[in-house]
Amino acid sequence: MVYLRTIKLLREKFPNTKEYPFHLPSLRKLEEIELASSVTFFVGENGSGKSTLLESIAYQCGFHTAGGSRHNFYEVHRSEAILGDYIRLSWLPKITNGFFLRAESFYQFASHIDEMGPKSYHHYGGRSLHEQSHGESFFSLFANRFNGRGIYLLDEPEAALSPKRQIAFLYMMRDLVEEGAQFIIASHSPILLGYPGATILNFDESPVQEVNYRDTEHYQLTRRFLEKPDLFLDEK
Repeated sequence: MVYLRTIKLLREKFPNTKEYPFHLPSLRKLEEIELASSVTFFVGENGSGKSTLLESIAYQCGFHTAGGSRHNFYEVHRSEAILGDYIRLSWLPKITNGFFLRAESFYQFASHIDEMGPKSYHHYGGRSLHEQSHGESFFSLFANRFNGRGIYLLDEPEAALSPKRQIAFLYMMRDLVEEGAQFIIASHSPILLGYPGATILNFDESPVQEVNYRDTEHYQLTRRFLEKPDLFLDEK
C-alpha cells in the first residue's frame, strides 16, 4: 500500500543561505519525489541530506522528530526538523498511524518510555527497552509497536541489528507490507536494500535519482570486498 504519494520541496521558500541542508545539491535541484512502491530507500553518503529529508517527513506526519509517533512527547536537544517547513506531502488516503525511528536518539526514546511507566512496556516486548540489548530493543519495537496500515519512517535501522537480525527484519517488513504498511528507510545496509521490489533513491546524485539495487555503491563495494577480502586493502 502507498499512502504517501508525493514529497514536494518548496524550494521557492528556501532561505538564502549556504547553511546545511539548504546548500545541498541533492535538494537544490529536486522538485518532488513520487513514491510508487510500499518500500522506498534513501541512500547516499553521510551529509547527503537523506536523513534530513526523512526527519522532515516525520515532522509533517506529526511524529516526534527524535523518534516516536503522534502520541510521544518528550524533550531532546536538537530534535527540530530543519527542513520540516519546506516540504509538502500528498496523500491518498491520508493516514496518521505510524512511527519514526531515529537510531541516534533511540536511547532518549527508551528513557521516555520508562518515564511513562511499566504499563507502556506491552508495546515493546513487556519490559523496559533499557533492559534489553540494543538489537533486542530495536526488534522489540518492530515486533510489538509496528502493525498494518501505517507509515514507518526508519533512519538507519541496521545500526543495532546483526546481519541475521537484518534478514529477520526483511521477513517482518514483508509481513507488514502485506498487512498494508508503507516504509521509507534511510539506510547504508546492502542487506536491507535488497528488499524485493523496493525503490532506491540515491541522494549522491543531483537531483536525487532512482538506482537499481545492483548498481548501488553499497552492493558493489560489499561484493568486491566479499569476493577478495584478503586483497581488498591492496587495491588502489
